Amino acid sequence: MSCTDGTSAGRRTGSVNHGRTRVNLALQGGGAHGAFTWGVLDRLLEEPDLDFAGISGTSAGAINASLLAYGLALGGRTAAQQKLTQFWRRIAALTAMSPMQPTAIDRWFGFGKLQFSPAYWALELSSRLFSPYDFNAFDVNPVRETLSQCIDFDVLRDINGPPLFISATNVREGRVKIFRRPEMSLEAVLASTCLPFLHRAVEIEGEAYWDGGYLGNPAVLPLYEETDCRDILVVQVNPTTVDEVPTTAQDIFDRMNTITFNAGLMRELHALQTAVHEAHECDNEEPVRLHRIHGDDALRGLGVSSKLNADWRFLRHLRDVGRATAEDWLSEHRPALGQHSTLEPMAMYV
Repeated sequence: MSCTDGTSAGRRTGSVNHGRTRVNLALQGGGAHGAFTWGVLDRLLEEPDLDFAGISGTSAGAINASLLAYGLALGGRTAAQQKLTQFWRRIAALTAMSPMQPTAIDRWFGFGKLQFSPAYWALELSSRLFSPYDFNAFDVNPVRETLSQCIDFDVLRDINGPPLFISATNVREGRVKIFRRPEMSLEAVLASTCLPFLHRAVEIEGEAYWDGGYLGNPAVLPLYEETDCRDILVVQVNPTTVDEVPTTAQDIFDRMNTITFNAGLMRELHALQTAVHEAHECDNEEPVRLHRIHGDDALRGLGVSSKLNADWRFLRHLRDVGRATAEDWLSEHRPALGQHSTLEPMAMYV
C-alpha cells in the first residue's frame, strides 16, 4: 500500500463515528461448522451501536455473509437474525430426510461426528474412487434449493448495503476470484461452497470454480483496500492448533483439512501485517486493527466428518457455542474496537 496512493489514503478514516462503532467482518468457511459463525453473528447483531462496514466470506462463511447482508438490507438487525435462522433451520430440515445423519453411537461417543454413519463412509469411499461427475450425475446440492428460498439475489445486488466480498477458486487459473455485490448471484455463492469431491465445478461466464477456501478463507485484503473502516474481525472455524500430533489415518486427514483451509487466511493476515507497517510510515493513513473470534476449543476435536452433519440438534449446539464465544469476546475486547488490535498475526502464524 503506497503512501502516494491518494485515493486509498483518502479512505483511511476511523472506525468510530458519532458514538457508533464500525467493523469489517471476515467469515471463514467450514461446512456445518458455519453454524458457529451463525451464533457469533446472532450475538453481534444484538449490539445496537455496532455497524458492519464490509463483509467478506468463503464457503459457509459466504452463505452467512450473504444472509447477513440481505437481512440487513431488507429489515435491519432483526431481519438479518431471522434470515440466518431460516437458512440453518431449512438446511437441517432438508438433510433430515437424507441418510447423512449421526447414528445413536455417534451421539453417544462423539457428539457432532459421523464416524459410525454408514452414509458418511459410503460417501467418503465414493468420493475417493469416483468424481462427482460420476456418482452425483444430477449435481444434487441441498444448499442450492435452500439458499434460493432464503435470498432474492436480484435484490441483494441492487439494494444499498455494506460492500460484500465472496471468494471462489478459479479451477483453470488457480487464482482466487472475488465476487462483489454487483456480481452477486446464487451461482457465485455456490461456487464459493463447491467442494470438488462432492460437487461439479460451478461455471460462471465460462469459468469453472471450486470452494474459495483453498485460496482465500476468507479474503481479508478487500476489506482493507475497499472500505474506510480499519477494524477487521475474523470469525474463524478451522482450529489453528491441535493438542497432539495425529497418528491415525482419520486424524491425519482431519489435520490436513484444517491446515489447508487456514492457509489462505494466514497468508492474507501476514500481508496485512506488512500493510500495518507501511501505514505507520504515512501520517495520513490509519493502521489496520485486527481481531479474531474463534471456536478452537469447541471445534478442535470434532473432525472433518462433523462438517457434513446438518442435524438440527448439532447445529443449535454450534450456534449456542458461537453466541457464548462472541459474548465472551465482547466482554473482553469490545472497547478495543476503533482503538487497537487484539490479534497479532505475526506472533500467531509465523
